[in-house]
Amino acid sequence: MAVRRGPGLYPFLALCLLGAAYLVASKQGYLNRLQARFFPAAKEAVRLSPGDFPAGVAAPVADLASVPLRPTLIGFTARGSAAALLLATGGVSTLDKLEAPPGAAQGVLKTAYAMDARAVVFATDEELRQALAVGAEHGGVDMAAISVDRLAAWLPSLRDAAPRTVMLVGRSRGQEALAAVGVPDLASLRGKRLGVYTSGASYYFTLWVLSRAGLRMTDVRWVDLPSTLDAGRALREGRADAVSGLWGDVELAARDRGGTVLATTADAPHLVASVLVARGDYAARYPDAVRRVIRGLLDAGASVQKDPGPAARLLGEVAPYLGDPTEAIRSAPPATLADNRAFFGLSGEAPVTYDELFQSASALYQKIRRTAVAPPAEDTRDLGALKYVSEARGP
Repeated sequence: MAVRRGPGLYPFLALCLLGAAYLVASKQGYLNRLQARFFPAAKEAVRLSPGDFPAGVAAPVADLASVPLRPTLIGFTARGSAAALLLATGGVSTLDKLEAPPGAAQGVLKTAYAMDARAVVFATDEELRQALAVGAEHGGVDMAAISVDRLAAWLPSLRDAAPRTVMLVGRSRGQEALAAVGVPDLASLRGKRLGVYTSGASYYFTLWVLSRAGLRMTDVRWVDLPSTLDAGRALREGRADAVSGLWGDVELAARDRGGTVLATTADAPHLVASVLVARGDYAARYPDAVRRVIRGLLDAGASVQKDPGPAARLLGEVAPYLGDPTEAIRSAPPATLADNRAFFGLSGEAPVTYDELFQSASALYQKIRRTAVAPPAEDTRDLGALKYVSEARGP
């Protein structure tokens, strides 16, 4: 039987010829030229940002000023370790009221290091992130005291700020707590409503608690809170069966309703570490200012250890929700120079180093799909100023 050519042969050959012509035109660049000529709007729009360039490109060629002529703004959310910051700056400010009140005491940075600095308090970690992202020149801050896990979570959104960790401020040794009503133990959290502010360090602590109890994230019913300070209120109002937040807030709320505290960071004292993060442009432009801030915070921290009274009074005025300010300082004390050396691997040993904590937090947030891939930990720190201060003060 003879083979007949079907009616689809010629269209098939035509398609083959068109495909070959497309490949040749694509390799020779003809398609790009046609697109640029007839469809210019179809070209991909590339948006440039400061994060595309090194942070120090705008620093002066000569050392015109060792410190800024304006006040250096250091943002923080209240916790015990912030006591050293308050003592170093002489008190607290807000972005809409930076001037110190008449007759206010001067801090260690002013009296010992001739540097004007302000400690700027924020109600939520998210507000602090936004302030660090825009910088002091545009209504934000130059530096911020944040936890390592927050830096890992925020790094993609802080790309233009090029944040650099410069020192350890303190560790939580009981400041974060998980309290519940009608829940006798951690395993009983299964199926319960768990309230937490997911943009704060208490969220990272909560994930650790669930792992310790052998629970999956889907084993609890998450209740998103607008801030860490809403945790105690949510427990009192019955919006959640358990909440994670600051010990002074959630412990009192649990006690009022006959509940109990199930876990605190005293069980994991190396989990939540607060570090001082400087914007890359500030650190590049004013390296001496960074050294002075580190010295001032270390001096203030030593004073807090000797006599917590003055710093506790300042902390109590700023954050009454922390409970007894002296107890708040005890549960999150300011870090010493020895703590800094060990945490960053300069000398001594620490159970958990900065690099380990940052990398594990980054991997966890990628695992639960809250962040994209983060850079290596060494790309997020600048220890030049800390090394300088450490060598100057000796062993």
